[in-house]
Amino acid sequence: MARSELLEQIHTVVAQIPPGRVTTYGRVAKMTEGATARMVGTAMRKLPAGSDLPWHRVVAATRKPADHGGADRQRDRLMDEGVVFDAAGRIPAHLLWP
Repeated sequence: MARSELLEQIHTVVAQIPPGRVTTYGRVAKMTEGATARMVGTAMRKLPAGSDLPWHRVVAATRKPADHGGADRQRDRLMDEGVVFDAAGRIPAHLLWP
């Protein structure tokens, strides 16, 4: 599968995550035809400025915002959507999509 087709699949899946819910890089990858969790992370990291794709709704398998420079911004955006975090900084499993 061509890389552009795989990126399109990743973007299509991420676009479907509803506000107030999250999913993991691995879950997004499983919903495509050949992506890996790392590919999903790279796709989110390389989104153009101003993209309306809800990248902030994709989190690590630990159910924590990914460990990157935008983690604080990601956490803030999720909290703005009503996502809560436990004492360890994890998102409750019942907020995982799908």
